[in-house]
Amino acid sequence: MQVSSSPLSATPRLALALLATAQLIIALDATIIFVALHDMGRALQINAQQLQWVVSAYTVAFGGCLLLGGRAADLLGKRRFYRLGMALFALASLVGGFSSSAWLLVAARAVQGIGAALLFPATLALINTLYAEGAPRNRALAIWSMASAGGLALGTLLGGVLTQQFGWASVLLVIVPIAGACAVLGGFWLPLDGPRARGRSFDLAGCVSVTVGGSLLVTTLVQGPEWGWAAPITLACLLLSLLLLAAFVLIEKRSADPLMHFALLRVPGLRTAMWLSMLFMSSFGVQYYFLALYYQDGYGWSPLQAGMAFLPPTLVCTVGIRIAERMLAVRSPRQVLAWGLAAGALGIAGVAFALPHGAGYWPLLPGIVLLSLGQGMTWTAMWIVAGQGVPAAQQGVASGMAATAQQIGGALGLAVLVMLANAARATAPADSAQALQGLVQAQYGAALFAALGVVVALRLRPAPLDCSSADCLPSDA
Repeated sequence: MQVSSSPLSATPRLALALLATAQLIIALDATIIFVALHDMGRALQINAQQLQWVVSAYTVAFGGCLLLGGRAADLLGKRRFYRLGMALFALASLVGGFSSSAWLLVAARAVQGIGAALLFPATLALINTLYAEGAPRNRALAIWSMASAGGLALGTLLGGVLTQQFGWASVLLVIVPIAGACAVLGGFWLPLDGPRARGRSFDLAGCVSVTVGGSLLVTTLVQGPEWGWAAPITLACLLLSLLLLAAFVLIEKRSADPLMHFALLRVPGLRTAMWLSMLFMSSFGVQYYFLALYYQDGYGWSPLQAGMAFLPPTLVCTVGIRIAERMLAVRSPRQVLAWGLAAGALGIAGVAFALPHGAGYWPLLPGIVLLSLGQGMTWTAMWIVAGQGVPAAQQGVASGMAATAQQIGGALGLAVLVMLANAARATAPADSAQALQGLVQAQYGAALFAALGVVVALRLRPAPLDCSSADCLPSDA
C-alpha cells in the first residue's frame, strides 16, 4: 500500500469494502430496473418510448459525464467525489422511488447516471493510487471485480423479488440506505484528500463540449435502432455529437490546463484497456440483455425465474476473478486477458450453437459457464492494465477514459447485434423461429467481438515512462 499515513492504513478492509460497495451499486442499478419496467409502465401510464428512456437515461448520463467526473476527482479530491457520487445516488433513488410521472422518473435515473459518473472514476482512482502495482492492487481489484459481477446478477434476481413482493418503487428505494451510509462512512474510512493544486483551471469549454458531445453520441447509439439509422434525427444527432467531440479535441490541444492530456493515450496499458473495454461490453456485456429477454419470451419464465438463471454464471464469474488473481501472480496481464477473452469467445459461440440444438436451459449451461469464466478473468485483468503506468495525478481521468470507452462500446455493440438479430429474423419462417434465429446470429456476432479482443490483448506491450514531471506523462519514446 502506497499511503500509510492515512486513515486507510488503520482500516484497509473497511475502506476496500466501501470501494467495492460503490461498484456493486453501479452494477446493481444497471440491471435491477429491467424486471420492474412492466409494472412501472402500468403504474405511471408510461408508453413504450418513455419506458425505454427509464433505462437509457442512466446509460446516457453515465457515459456522457465520465471524463468530467474523472478530472473533477483528480483536481478536487477523490474521497470528496466518492461521497458526492454516493449522495447523488441516494437522493436520485429516493426521488425516483416516489415519482408520480414519467418525466420525474427519467430525470431521477439521469441523476443516478451522473452520480455513477462521479463515483466510478473516483473509486477506481482510489484503488490505483492507494495500492501499489502488483499483488496488493491485484487483490484489491479482484474484490472490486467480484462486487461488480455480483451486482449485475443480483440486480435481476433482487429486482424480481422486490417487484413481486413490494412493488416497482422498491427497486429504487432499496439503494437509498446503502448509498447514504456509504456517503457518511466515506468521511471516516477513506483517506483525506490532499491539498488542491493551485493555479489549476477546470477547462470549462472542454467539459461542456465532451459532456454534451459524449451524451449525444451515447443517445444516438442507444436510440438508433428505434429511430432508424438513416432517419434525419439520427444523422443530425450523430453529426452534432461528432462536431462537439472534434471541438473538444481542438480545445484540449490549445488549453494550458486541459481536461484530458492526450499524452495519456500513449500509455500502452490505458490505450489497450480502452479498446478492450469496448469489445468486452460488446461481447460479455450484452449477454444479460439477450438472455434475459429469451428466458422470458422463449421459455415463458417469470422475472424471478429469469433472475435465478443468472446465479450460476455469477458464481462461475467469481471463480474466474479468483483464477485471474492467482494467474497474475505468475503470468502477465497480456496472457490472462488473452486466455479470458478466448474462453469467452468459445463460450458465447457454444451458447449460439446450443440454442437451436437443445431444449431448455441445461444445454446452454456449458457455454454459459465458459463465457462466465472468461468474463471474470477478463474484467479483473482489464482494469489492472488500465491503471498501469498512469501517474496518481491522472488516475481519475484515466479511469474515466476507460469507462467512457466501455459505455460507448456497450451502446454501439448492442446496436450492431440488434441489427444482426433483426436481419436474421427476416429470413425465418415463423415468429418463434425468427426470435431464435435472431438470437443465434447476435450471439455469433458477440463471439466475434470477444475474438477480436484476443488479438488486441496479444498486442499489449509495456513501455517506459518519463516521470520527470509532476504528472509523470509518457514520453514520445
